[in-house]
Formats: sequence, structure tokens, C-alpha cells
Amino acid sequence: MTMNITINADGTEQIALSSYTRQAYLNYSMYVINDRALPYIGDGLKPVQRRIVYAMSELGLKASSKFKKSARTIGDVIGKFHPHGDSACYEAMVLMAQPFSYRYPLVDGQGNWGSPDDPKSFAAMRYTESKLQKYAELLLSELGQGTVEWKPNFDGTMDEPALLPARVPNVLLNGGSGIAVGMATDIPPHNMREVVSACVHLLDAPKATLADLLIHVKGPDYPTEAEIITPLADLRTMYETGRGSVKARAVYKVEDGDIVITALPYQVSGAKVLEQIAGQMQKKKLPMVVDLRDESDHENPTRIVIVPRSNRIDADETMLHLFATTDLEKSYRVNFNMIGTNGRPQVKDLRVILTEWLSFRTETVRRRLQYRLQKVLDRLHILEGLLVAFLNIDEVIHIIRTEDKPKPVLMARFGLDDVQAESILELKLRHLAKLEEMKIRGEQDELAKEREHLEGLLGSERKLKTLIKKELIADAEQYGDDRRSPLVQRSEAQAFSEVELISSEPVTVVLSKSGWVRAAKGHDVDPEALQYKSGDGFKIAAKGKSNQSAVFLDSTGRAYSVQTHTLPSARGQGEPLTGRLAPPSGASFEGVLMADDKQRVLMASDAGYGFVATVGDLQSKNKAGKSVLTLPKGARVLTPTQIQNPETDLLVAVTNEGRMLCFPVAELPVLARGKGNKIIGIPSGRVADRLEFVVSMTVLSAEGAVTVYAGRRHLTLKAGDLAHYHGERGRRGNKLPRGFQNVDRVEVAQ
Repeated sequence: MTMNITINADGTEQIALSSYTRQAYLNYSMYVINDRALPYIGDGLKPVQRRIVYAMSELGLKASSKFKKSARTIGDVIGKFHPHGDSACYEAMVLMAQPFSYRYPLVDGQGNWGSPDDPKSFAAMRYTESKLQKYAELLLSELGQGTVEWKPNFDGTMDEPALLPARVPNVLLNGGSGIAVGMATDIPPHNMREVVSACVHLLDAPKATLADLLIHVKGPDYPTEAEIITPLADLRTMYETGRGSVKARAVYKVEDGDIVITALPYQVSGAKVLEQIAGQMQKKKLPMVVDLRDESDHENPTRIVIVPRSNRIDADETMLHLFATTDLEKSYRVNFNMIGTNGRPQVKDLRVILTEWLSFRTETVRRRLQYRLQKVLDRLHILEGLLVAFLNIDEVIHIIRTEDKPKPVLMARFGLDDVQAESILELKLRHLAKLEEMKIRGEQDELAKEREHLEGLLGSERKLKTLIKKELIADAEQYGDDRRSPLVQRSEAQAFSEVELISSEPVTVVLSKSGWVRAAKGHDVDPEALQYKSGDGFKIAAKGKSNQSAVFLDSTGRAYSVQTHTLPSARGQGEPLTGRLAPPSGASFEGVLMADDKQRVLMASDAGYGFVATVGDLQSKNKAGKSVLTLPKGARVLTPTQIQNPETDLLVAVTNEGRMLCFPVAELPVLARGKGNKIIGIPSGRVADRLEFVVSMTVLSAEGAVTVYAGRRHLTLKAGDLAHYHGERGRRGNKLPRGFQNVDRVEVAQ
């Protein structure tokens, strides 16, 4: 982008403010992207990290040396290479020294370098001491061998390496994160042995697919031992696109009934997890937990003990809840954005990263070999001159003693060049011994062999690849280790619902004729004996548990659900159900039901139609409920009936004209809503005019009996007696005996 610059008459330049700010911001953006936030694919380091490592190597702070104050290193870094704030520079150094932050730390720290609970609790640089880790040799060992370009530092007084000649793909091994302008990077750490194995495979088979590489690279490998539970398909997509996410979960075990957490996800503070769990306990959202302890020590860096209320508490379910509600499970954004060998930022997939790094490594090794070959050739050239001098030592000494300028005379007499003549003149007297000639010839032979070896490597792609493979494998054996983060398949974390957190106690929900509702503790309650408002009375009741929902059915066929534990106590007269729900105008509540969501129930109208549904189908969080049962003209809702065994239970239906029909309930369809199928045959016109309708329906076992009530009279029909009333679904049924033409109800005989 160019700026339009106008030269005024007085010689000053005039630039449009919009053009200037646009160019200035672009320059700043490119600086942040290339020289601050994103790592380079070759050595996997950002400029500040590279300068810290290089400055420490220049100070002689190798792994085998003594520690030095960190302030000494930071002073060198900001004074010679990185003119930025000392605190930011020191923080970058601390990160490279923390074994819980870096998979393969570059700095070996002595003193307080922070803790997993608080990574930024490190001491000031005047208190801590540091040196390089042995792993840093993989970045520095080839630095002085012509492998990389050098550039002037910020003030031009010295040179610094543009990058480090990494022998392993550090960009994947240690990963990194950063925020640039308009882009960011989040590269997870990986296991050295796995990544090197993939590199070796790619060298052997350059056309290897991503699937081939994923056989070697299983997934990220964080410094902690927490489990990676991301599905393999998602990991494949992540490596395919360069973007995605990884989910890690804490590791736990059960000891003597207690839940013991032994490993936390990457960058998760144990203190924060304890705080989160304790907060839930205080808010009574963890009634199944009675105690929480932190038993972490030097031998067990992570040991958080959760004590359940009793041994009947399911530890796995409790942990699934904690995974969903605390940092015991954490997701990490993944974005393989880095500076490529072309100097441009790009999001790369795994195959491109490894291929590009191998090309960088190949070029680095080639430059190293070329540099060494040149050194060998230069030395051989000098040795040739020295050998000439030793073969003519007397004449050489004579020339040096007698000539004012012996160098040109030597060059002319023996056919030497300037370098050879200079090396002869710099010979010390001790090197004029008789054995020196043999040493020169021996060194010549050794260097000649080395030259032949180097030329063979540089002249053969196959030999060069073999050398790179051998070096990679050797480095992986020396510096690599086993995977720390196991890859496992786990069920999805799910927090306990409000209902699940409620203790399960037996309750009886009572509904009055006027639509008032209440809940009494226990199942031994006589609902008819409860007190009701004047003009009101008992209508229907249902038995269940306090952690179940009560499902109500109104006269229009709509179903509603209310959390049972929120209903008023039966000590009072309850409250109107219309205060919680919003049924259609004029509708009344005709039924109540409590059971598990999978419980099957018979839904029917007195028009003789019905179907089988599950309690879950009837649940609705909407105050207006949901339409479940469609009513024919003139029909009314019958109370829902639970079905214990859908395969063998029988349905008994009785009309007001004393007709009874019995057939297997399995002949009815299972629906979520609708009118249902015909149960007993009643002409539709007679239903509309209320001349004939179903008085009662019940469900009983195949060997069960029913009692028919008609006024003060009752009749019990056992299995053999019911055979007379068996028929196909939808038939008219058979007439009951005389005296039972006006049936009130039918109940299962006890």
C-alpha cells in the first residue's frame, strides 16, 4: 500500500490523515503478527523466547553449568536484543521454565517459579536463578555451524540469529498461544516420540496421507496426566483443518468409598476447583457430598478428596455432574496458526506442518554439512601448503630469515596462495619437529575421508534423508518420554437437574374438585379425610416420589407438569392449580399422574377411543401445557391409567348401557398425542348426544380380576368370568348381568 504524498511549496510533505493512519496501523499489525505473537514453524519460538534462549547460551548458562541470577539474563536480553519491558520478558522466561506450562521446558529454574494453583506467583527475577535445560541443546547445538541467517540487533551493534536450528519440530512439541492483530494462535503440545515417528514416516513415504500420520500422532499431549476425551473423529477434523478444540478431564479413583482426584486438566488450579465444589456444597447443590479435603503434598502433587454422604452414592454420576459444572473438565481452543517458511502467517494442517518443517530441517542439515565441508576443504588446502613447507623446510627457513617480505617469495617459489603462505609464516618453532610431517599426513587422510563422506551425503537425497532420520530417532530416544495425557472415550458430562438434587421421598399429590392442589408426605394418606374449603371436596390423588413431576390432564385433553417438591404441604388446603398453569378458559383438571418418564399409560376419552403413551410424552414446561388427547365431539376425558406390563396386560372398558369389552392393551398403538384407535364400538351420534359413552376403563394383568360397581351392588369377575367379555378391539362388547346396566365404575379387584 502506498501513501499519496504532496510536496508543499516550502518543501514540507503533506499526507492525508486517513492514509497515514491506515499505513501506520498496517505496519503495526504486521510487526505484531511477524515479530511478537506468532511462533515460527522452524524452531517453534516467538522472537522474545528465541532471544532469551540465545542470550542464556551466550552467557554460558548451559545445562551443565551453574545457575545464575535471572536478572542477569533479562538484563542481557533487553539490553542487547529485545528492547521491551523487563517484567514481560521475565514472564516469558518463567513460562519456559514451568514444567506444568511447557511440555518440554527450555529453562531450568531454581527458586520460586510459580505453582499450578497460581502460575503467576513466581518470585521477582532478582531472587530466582536459572540456566538452560538439556532440551535446549536441540535448538542451539547447530547454531555456530552456518545453519541459520544472522541479522543486526535493534541498535546494529551486534548480530543475533534470525531463528534457531531446531533438530525437532518444537512448534508442535511445546505448542504456544498468542493474540496478534486480526488473528490468534493456539497450538497444543504434543509428545516428542509420536511427532518424530510421524516425521520419520513422512521421510520414508512423502505421499503419506493424514490418516497415515494420525497412526503415529494420537493427539495432543499436555504436561498433566488428565485424560483427553475428545472423540477421535473430532481430533481428525482438527488436524485436517488446523482448527478445532480439545477437551480434557480430571482423573479420579475411588478409595474406601471416597472419590480421590489425582490429576487435573492443563492450566487448571486445584484451589479454584476446591472453591467451585465448596461453593456448590454451600448452595446445597451437592447434597450427596459431605466433606471436601485437599491432601496434595510433595509426593502427591494433586490429591483432592471428595467424601460422599454414603456408599450408596454413585461416584461416577457425581463426577459427571462436577465435570459439567467445574473446571475438572476443560475445553481448549486449537488453532494451528504460525509463521511459515515463506514468512507468512497461515493456519496449517498437520501434514503441511510436518512437511514444511522437514523441508526446513533438510535445508538446515544441508547448510550444516556444506559449512563443515567448506571447513574441511579449507583445512586440507592449508595442510597442502604446510606439507610443502616441511618437505622444503631448510629453504623455507632461509627465505624467512633473508627476505624482508617473505610471503610473496614463498608464494612464487612454491606455488602457494596467500592463505597457505600466511599459515606457514604463523608456524611456531615447536611445530618444526620431525613427527609433524606424519601428523599432517594423518590429518590429511582423516579429512579426506570426511570430505568424501560429506560430499556423498550432499550428493544423495536418500543418504541425506537417512541422516536426518537417524538424528531424529536419536534425539527422540534421548529427550523423549511416554505420553502423559491418555486418550480415552468417556460419556458426556451432565449436571444434575434441580429435580435430581432433591431427595427421593414418597409423596401423595391430592387434587380437589375445585382444582386446588397439595402434596402430602408418605403414601399412607387418606385424601378424603383431609380438610377442604367449603363447597369443595376430594377429586383424585396420585402416589409418587418428591423428585418426580406431577402430570395433570385437563378436560380439553391438554397435559401439564409441575415439580412435586414445589407444591404446598397437605397441612393446609393447598393452592389453586390455575395459579401455576394456564389452561383454556372453562377447562377443569380431570386427572393427575406420577411415574417415571418411561412408564406407559392409557390415554382415553369416553367416546371409546384411546392410545398408549409414556409419562415423558405428557411432560411440558409450558404453563399452557401441551395438547395430548384429541376429543371427538361431545366426548370427555377419562383419568389416565398406568400400564404395568404392556405385552400381557388386558384393557377392560364398560359403557353406561352395561356393555363390557376386554382385549389385550398391546392392540392399542403407542402415540405421543392424538385421538387414538377405537377401543369399544359406540356410534358417534350417541356420544355427541351423550346417550352412550364409556363410564370406566381399567387395566389389569392377564390373571387379574375386576369388580364392577353399580349403585350399592358390586360384582367381581375373575379371569374365567372375563373370558365371556373378550373380543376384538373396537367391538360393541357383551352385556353385563341384569342389575348392572347402570355401572358407576370398574376397579381392579384386590
